[in-house]
Parts: sequence; structure tokens; C-alpha cells
Amino acid sequence: MTLKISRDKYLEDLIGRMHNGLIKVITGLRRSGKSYLLFDIFKNYLLEHNTDEKHIIEMSLDQRKNKQYRNPDIILEYIESAIVDDKQYYIFLDEVQMLEDFEEVLNSLLPIKNLDIYVTGSNSKFLSKDIITQFRGRGDEIHVFPLTFKEFMQIYDGDEYHGFSEYVTYGGLPLVATMKTDEQKIKYLKNLFEETYLKDIKERYKIEKLQEMEDLIKVLASAVGSLSNPSRIADTFKSSLKSDISMNTIKNYIVYLEESFLIHEANRYDVKGRKYIGTPLKYYFEDVGLRNAKLEFRQMEETHLMENIIYNELRARGFQVDVGMVEKKEKNKKGFYEKKRLEVDFIANKGSNKYYIQSAYSLLTPEKVQQEKNSLLNINDSFKKIIIVKDVIKPQRDDNGIAGISLFDFLLEENSLEL
Repeated sequence: MTLKISRDKYLEDLIGRMHNGLIKVITGLRRSGKSYLLFDIFKNYLLEHNTDEKHIIEMSLDQRKNKQYRNPDIILEYIESAIVDDKQYYIFLDEVQMLEDFEEVLNSLLPIKNLDIYVTGSNSKFLSKDIITQFRGRGDEIHVFPLTFKEFMQIYDGDEYHGFSEYVTYGGLPLVATMKTDEQKIKYLKNLFEETYLKDIKERYKIEKLQEMEDLIKVLASAVGSLSNPSRIADTFKSSLKSDISMNTIKNYIVYLEESFLIHEANRYDVKGRKYIGTPLKYYFEDVGLRNAKLEFRQMEETHLMENIIYNELRARGFQVDVGMVEKKEKNKKGFYEKKRLEVDFIANKGSNKYYIQSAYSLLTPEKVQQEKNSLLNINDSFKKIIIVKDVIKPQRDDNGIAGISLFDFLLEENSLEL
């Protein structure tokens, strides 16, 4: 990475986990900056805080010159021979999945009291969400997201409005953010999807009909921000693609995409009933640039992309994010009351904090304002209710306590939800 991007949240995450007796496992989408975080940002922190460089044992296992260290006995001997005193040592292993029996190697290192262990990995085997179970409960995961908009703006040479236009189109993969031309970015994102992510998934899960997986990704990309489920997707395959792909296959493929961190599932929650509904639910892409690349940069509806970006931002801030539903009784034309379901775009939970959030590209008419407020007005608890709008507005609250903030304030201010 030629330009320096500070990733303070993740550095703080690593600092807070130092010497906790667990294996720090840095997970995330490929090319999201895991190696840079460990080998540049965190290493520099250790050196600046008086760690002797000889006490940092680092190994990039994907490099040809280190091929011999992929043997578990050789690397164990190397690490143990490098520990020559009782002072604190740090071990960094990059692309640890290339190490044979890496789970056994790491579990063998854990009993060494003056050794603090940090690992990253990039193929689909390592990126599986259940990797922590491989370490028998002794792993501590730090999930690295692509750049947030605030991180992106550290290196973007321009104002936040032009910056957002770039970000909503090409996403936040760090290398993409450093590229100068549209052609470079488009080629990189499309090749990365085809030559890296899809190949990893194909090899791990031994998928024979890769075209069905590609078609599924396109269907999910087109449906960002919309309620969906495997049954609806199967209907789309049948009607639009003339394919008889089974629901079980669709379910399995969605799991594979989730385990590789390409997409994430947002469950649906009944606010008044205080329970999860199940399907339908929503799927969001971990990086909108990859989503756009899969659709050949067509279908660039900024309302849905803005919603995806807000979802990713909330998750990057450590929130558990669901999509909400509120029931309201309304009179129909015949004068009878009937139940109407209103959607809450996001319910963000972290500890005792909860926020109900609507994403609105624009609020140009009173009707649109009322439409966005309807679901929030029917939630009868004291947690904060917020509408995030693309329009530039000052943070404000209406007579019902519903807050309105600009998308740019939300993305660029760390404590924006408290404004």
C-alpha cells in the first residue's frame, strides 16, 4: 500500500487484546487490509513502545523463500529457537492456512507463557466464520472490514461529496482506494471477484456449476436493500434465468458466500413482538465496489447503495444490526381495521445502546418525510430514533424526538449517533 491509511479502531482492538492468553485471529474479506494492519500498523506500535525487534517473530508463509516453514515441525523448531530469554515475544504469521496442521502448531505454541500470538489468513478455508472453533475456544477474532468512508477520505484528494461518489461506486478495498483511474479500479475489482473469491469458493466447496453461483451473486446484488429468501430467489432463477436450481443449493451457496465474508445476512426483528421473524430477510455486500463490479457497474441505485453503506458502517462500529418490522392498525376503505407492516431499515444494538435508523436518500416532500417517520412513530420505547438523509442538513430533532442527521455527518463523525 503506497499511501498510509491509519486504522485506529483495529489497532485499539489489537492493543486491548495483548497478552490475553488467546490466539488473535484477524479475519475479513480478502484484500481488506489484514496483513497491513498486523505487519505495518501493529508492528510499528510495538516498536514505538520499546519492543525489541528481535522479540517480534514474523513469517509470511505465502512467500517462496519461506516454503520450508510450512512444515509444522520446522516452524515450531524455528520459533522455539528464537525465544532466548524470558522477555515478551510476539509472533506474527501471515497466510497461516499455508502451514500444514496450523491448528495443531498454534495450539502447541499457546502454553509458552511469554509468547503472544497473532495470525492472519486469506483463503476461503481460513476465512470461514467458524475458524475460531479450530482453536478449541482459545481464539480471539478481530474482523477487519474494507475502509469506512472516513478511512477512505484520509487518502482521497478531493472534497467529501466527490469522495462519496467514488466510494459508492468503487467501494473501500484499500488498494482500490489508491488507484488513480476508473479503468484500473474496474479491472481490479472484476478480476478480484473472478480470480480470487470465486476460485477460492469453488476449490473449497468443490462446486461444479460455477455459473449458478455467479448468477446467484448477481441476483443478490440486484436485491440489496430488498427483502428476500431462498424461495423467492428460486422463483427468480426459474422465471428469469430458466433454471431449476434447488432451494437447498441456493441455501448452501448463500452460506458459502457468507463464510467468505462477501455478503452478510441481516435478520428481521418484530419490534413490538420482541422476536425474530425468520424469512424474508436482507443481504448486504461487505464491499459495495465488489457488488457493483459483479453487475458490470449497472443498477447503481444510490438509495440501495447508501443503505448498504450505512449497514456496513454500523457493523464496523461494532453494532449488531437487524432490520425491523412494526405492526400498525389502520382503517381500510371499508372502515375496518387491518394490520399493516411498516419497515424499520436498521435496529442497531451494542451493549445497552439501541438505535432505530431509517435511511432516506432525500426528504423533498412532506409525504416522503411522513413515510420515513411512520415506522419510527409506532415504536413505543425510549431508544433513539434517527433518519439519515443524503441531503446536507444540520442535526435536528422534531417534536416527536426523531433525530435527523446528514449521511456525511453520520459517516465522518465517530459519535454521530449521539448528535
